[in-house]
This record gives sequence, structure tokens and C-alpha cells, in this order.
Amino acid sequence: MRYTEARLTEVAKIILDGLDEDAVDFRETYDGEDREPIVLPGGFPNLLANGSQGIAVGMATSIPPHNAAELCDAALLLIENPEVTTAELVKHVPGPDFPTGGVIVEPKDQILEAYETGRGGFRVRARWHKEDTGRGTYVVVVTEIPYLVQKSRLIEKIADLITEKKLPLLADVRDESAEDVRIVLEPRSRTVDADILMASLFRLSDLESRISLNMNVLTQGRVPNVIGLKQALREWLDHLRVVLMRRTAHRLEQIAKRLDVLEGYLIAYLNLDEVIRIIREEDEPKPALIAAFKLTDTQAEAILNMRLRSLRKLEEMEIRREHKSLTGEQRDLKALQGDEGLQWTRISEQIAEVRGKFGPDTELGKRRSAFGEIGEADLVDIQEAMIEREPITVVLSQKGWIRALKGHIAEASGLQFKAEDGLARAFHAQTTDKIILFAEDGRFFTLAADKLPGGRGMGEPVSIMVDFPENASVVAAFVHDPERKLLVASGEGRGFVVPEKDVVAMTRKGRQVLNVSAGGVARLCVPATGSHAAVLGENRKLLVFALDQVPEMGRGKGVRLQKYKDGGVADLRCFEASEGLTWTDSAGRAFTRSLEELADWTGERAQAGRMVPSGFPRSNRFGAGPLDGLSAKG
Repeated sequence: MRYTEARLTEVAKIILDGLDEDAVDFRETYDGEDREPIVLPGGFPNLLANGSQGIAVGMATSIPPHNAAELCDAALLLIENPEVTTAELVKHVPGPDFPTGGVIVEPKDQILEAYETGRGGFRVRARWHKEDTGRGTYVVVVTEIPYLVQKSRLIEKIADLITEKKLPLLADVRDESAEDVRIVLEPRSRTVDADILMASLFRLSDLESRISLNMNVLTQGRVPNVIGLKQALREWLDHLRVVLMRRTAHRLEQIAKRLDVLEGYLIAYLNLDEVIRIIREEDEPKPALIAAFKLTDTQAEAILNMRLRSLRKLEEMEIRREHKSLTGEQRDLKALQGDEGLQWTRISEQIAEVRGKFGPDTELGKRRSAFGEIGEADLVDIQEAMIEREPITVVLSQKGWIRALKGHIAEASGLQFKAEDGLARAFHAQTTDKIILFAEDGRFFTLAADKLPGGRGMGEPVSIMVDFPENASVVAAFVHDPERKLLVASGEGRGFVVPEKDVVAMTRKGRQVLNVSAGGVARLCVPATGSHAAVLGENRKLLVFALDQVPEMGRGKGVRLQKYKDGGVADLRCFEASEGLTWTDSAGRAFTRSLEELADWTGERAQAGRMVPSGFPRSNRFGAGPLDGLSAKG
């Protein structure tokens, strides 16, 4: 019991206002020695304003705190128009308002859905800003952290991430908080983008948290239900009306009792001499007074309890004034009881008074949490920024084993491979790159360069990292360039152009792009740059045609590039007309023919072409292309 005494805040006074006026029902306390209210009068929207967290048998509730003035505005709108929609209410209650501030980045449509259904959540981020420290350097200062996040544990978590090298962009974290929160984040270097740094912290730490909404409450004081914002406000308003009617009835009862006493006093003043005689001479003055003036028992008792000083003329005037005032109040309260519109007007005035005390301009009622949008830094930018950029050389063997050597090696002749295996491709990359593999079944696969096995051993089979088809070879392997387009072709000479950004696969299964016929394979993948394409058949026939004759597609078999009686396509290259077509012989010598010199071989797509020019390599290949990378000779 010694813990139950406290000085009430302004909010507590409003919540308890009317408790002694029969506003709510009471029950016995747990020990039966006292009585306690079942519910409180609740003139303040406490459930939504202060929120609630609770776990019961088989159910739970989670209601974040809201701004009191915004709730009052929404309630007044609901009184004015009971058919108002949740969307209109959300204009007044745009979201929670946390005492710790922060920035709510949940999309508006998701907030509306949460308030309509009573279930959902709100993403809250810390508030931060950059502070210049001179010479082009800066630090990030966090001034507000999400609701329910412990500052000490937050800083400890960030420090652990730095130690574990999961935050390569961050060098140090310091707590410089006094009365206000001030967490200082020091970037690794001045070139680190602050937005990407914070985006990575939001993903890995509690600088961004999700506050759930599960508005599971006892409606009508006894039935558990998950309700939305509109119903929650409706329940509060209906409760206020019940409280108003009970307080009105209680006040009318008090007025009736007081008027009864005052009327007895007036009778006594009008017959003062007789009243004094009866009191002085009668052995039982009470029944004598009742019989003489037709008084009630209460009136007679009040007259007998009057003090002599109350017999002044001035006192009589006060009684008449009080009687008149109470009679007017009684008339107004009875009118209130019979007029529902008047009742809602009175409740509106009560809510408006609460809003005045906790308005947006007051210290207690100002909004602390702001609203914002998720930054422009997408997941790809964050992931790349989280990886330390280092040069590597990707090595792919003929049997599909892949590895990454540190640095950019000049030639691949010194590489070691397993027995009966050798070099297929080797090319330079960075640890932040994506590596694209094109398989014989027409699927593209994507590997993260920083996840490739190191170069100390022989690497690992590609089939461990992705679901690469069995007994299939890698047609092409290269560093991803999202601005580039590719020309893909099957062995039978069908192909099309595809934007390289559309071939990136986000899963192990890869992305099917080139559809090959039964028994066929994907054969070629080259950059679709330039104005013309040169197709070389296994029959050593060459065809040159305009590249715009090949359609751009996302997936399919494509169109016929060159016509064959027997065999299929051997090689493919795109080139710019002004630069001419270049090929390389076995000795490494380059030969270039202009478009005019290739006039005999220039035609339309799907033609057969003519035999290659004299001096063309016996290998029947144009030589190393842009996607081929290093050779064994460097």
C-alpha cells in the first residue's frame, strides 16, 4: 500500500476525472478489504497515446504510442462524421509518435493497411546528420534511436560488427551522450558515402527496427478482438458517452437531494417562529415538523441540524440563489440526457479541451517522430560498398573448376590444374564485381566475385555454387556490365540480342535465356556492340550483315543468323563498320578488313554466305574476343 501514493500528472488527472461520480463500476480488491474500479473513466486516449505491450494465454498485443493531439483530431472527425473512412482518419493520425523520436520509413499504403486491419508494423530508423571535421573528413552523428532500443546494447553490437569486419565502411563508434543521445560514427575514409554507410548500418544493426502493431484489445471491456484505428477510436468515444451519462445521472441525483434539503430550509424560513416553537416545546420535534409542514424525513433532519447563525436573512438569500442555480443545472442535465446530439457536443468540447492541453505547440504534445522515405541506396549499392574492392584474376578450368587469384596476373601459363584438366578462361575482375557464366543449356548463372574460392588450391566446381547442368560446358564467363548488350547463339545458328542486365540470375537455378532444341547446345555469347555482325559457319563460310536485323529479346530461340546445309555456327563477332572486321591468326597477328573489302561477304541475315577470304586462320575462329580474357600465352 505504501507504493500506491503518487502525485498525479495532468494526464492521470484526466484519466481519473469522474471516478468519484459513479462514472464506472467498482469491484472488490483481491483481498476483499477495499474496492477498485473495473475500468477508468478515461477522458484521455491512453491506450493509443501511450501504447501497450502484453502477452496473454494464446494471444498478445502490441500497440505503439501515438500523438495525443492527432488522436483528438481524429476523434473529433469521427464524431462529426461517423461514416468517415480509415484513410481520412490516417490524414490526422499519419503514424505512431515515439517518445524517443526517430524517422518512420514505412510506406504510406502499408501504414493505412495496418490501421485498417489492426495488424502490421512500422519501420523506424535513427535520426542522423553529417558533421564536417575539416580537411574533407566528416563523422556521422546519431541523435535519436528507435523506440525500445537500448543504447548500450546498440553501441556494443556496432562495435562487434566492426571487430568482425562486417562493416568495412566504418572505422569507429563512440558514445558522447549526455542528457541527449549522441552516437558518433567515424567512417573508414573520407571517400565513404554517408548514405551508403548508414544504409549498411540500418541493415545490420538496431539503428533500424520494426515496431509491430497488433491491436488486440478487450472491446466492451470483456471480449478480445483485433481492431483497427477507427474501431479503437469508436470504442473510446462510446465509453466517453457512457461515462458522461453516468456522471450526469449521478449529478442529477445529487442535485435532487440538495434541492430537497434547500426546499426544507425555505419552508423553515417562511415559518421560522413556528419551527422554533416546535423544537423548543415538543419532546419529539422531528415527527411534529413532518406533520406540521409535510416535510420529508431528510428535510426535517436538515432543519434540526441547522445552526442558529444560519437563521440570518442573508443566509436565506443565499439558499434561494443556490436553489435557482441548481434548478437551472438540473434542467440542462435532463435536456442533455434526452438529446444525443447534445451529448456528442459535450464530448467534443471535452476532447477539444484535452487537445488544447496537449496540442502540437506544447512541450508534451509536440510530435517527436518524423516521416521519411528509404534512401536511394539500393541493395546492390550496399552489398558492393560492404565488400572491400581488391583486384583478382578469375580462373575457370575446362572441367568447370573456378577460383580467384589475388591481383591481376599478366599471363595464365603458370597456373596449375588437376590431372586431365586445363585452362578454359582467365580474366581480370574486382571483388565487387558479379561474374556471369553462360551454360550450354542456354542458362545464365551469377556468382559474386568476393565469394569465389581462393587461388591457393585448385578452386571448387561451379556446380557446388549454382545448379549447373551435368556434363555441360561453360560457353562464356565474364565480368558483368549492366550497360552492355549480348548476342547469344545456339549451335544451329539461331540467336538474338539480350540486355546484359536481364541475364543476371538471383538464384542458384540461374536464368533461362536462350532456348535450345533437343540435342542442341548454346554455342556463343559475344558483346552486341557496333553496327554489323559477322557469322562464321563450321563449313568456313562467312556472312556479314547489319546488326539491327537481329531482334532484341528477353528469352527465346531467336532468329536464324546463317543458313547451313550441314554443321552449324563456328564463331561470331560484332564490329563497327568504320573500324572494320578484325581476326587474329595462330601467330597472334591481327588482320583487319574494311566493310568495303567485305562487300562480297555482306548480305542479309539467314543467308549462307561465302567461303572465308584467303589468309583466314585455319582454326576457323576470329581469335580472342572481348570476353575471352587471358590466354595461356598472356
